[in-house]
Amino acid sequence: MSPDPLAVVLQVFAYATLLQAAGVAVFSALFGPRLSRSVEAIRRLGRLSALAAAVLLGARYALEPARLADDWSGIFDASLQHLVFASPLAAVLIARLLGLCLVALALSRNSRVGRFAAVAGPVLIALSFTLSGHTATHAARVVLAPLLALHVLIVSFWFGSLLPLYIATARERADVAAKTITAFSAIATWLVPAIAVAGLVMTVTLINGLGVFRQPYGKSLIAKIAGFSVLMVLAAINKWKLGAAIGTGDRRAASKFRIVLAAEHALIAAVLVVTVVMTTLYSPDMP
Repeated sequence: MSPDPLAVVLQVFAYATLLQAAGVAVFSALFGPRLSRSVEAIRRLGRLSALAAAVLLGARYALEPARLADDWSGIFDASLQHLVFASPLAAVLIARLLGLCLVALALSRNSRVGRFAAVAGPVLIALSFTLSGHTATHAARVVLAPLLALHVLIVSFWFGSLLPLYIATARERADVAAKTITAFSAIATWLVPAIAVAGLVMTVTLINGLGVFRQPYGKSLIAKIAGFSVLMVLAAINKWKLGAAIGTGDRRAASKFRIVLAAEHALIAAVLVVTVVMTTLYSPDMP
């Protein structure tokens, strides 16, 4: 049995917890001061996500020699282990672990150092994605790398904020929850469309014609675009309809808001699965 299926599963959960931890750190830095009843639960979520991400990233890295050998025995092959250690994957792992340490620090200390870590950790995690993969070896890397880092940073903020918003709307007073939602929406309204812009520019740069959409890589791109479109609809419902009603004390609106948040979180996770499969098993140049 090929190690690839397990590698994909580990990568999916590693990315999900990595982005969750980074997003919680940013959310806590931006909105934590206005919260009281939910702040510790949100910080705990971030710390647990950071710990889970570190374990999963380590397990995924340890599996890479087996992927190179296309056999489980590769895990014990010293030459393959050395090859992986000398590859960009080692730098990626180190950058992400350092980023997670900064995230954990940010979620443990409410100080100037903690606020700095809340920015530095997620930024370092986003930059780690530019160290390997299709964008790292492309001739237009100088354009693709910052776009990819921006793309990942915004996705982590969006994805990582959904569960904290869920917790906040369940535990805080209606007026506090409404103000937090308004503050989040004011930022997300400008940032989230940048995901589509960055993704479009990267797609146009990476692909070599419309024929790619008949290949697995292109079909995965179409699935991602469809998922993002649905996400924008769900986000609009929460922003313009349910979020506004929460401030009036409407409990049904708050409940529906959390249901939509859960749907957004699940859909982003599904898009993440597609992304991992696409980038792990396929290439824009693969016939």
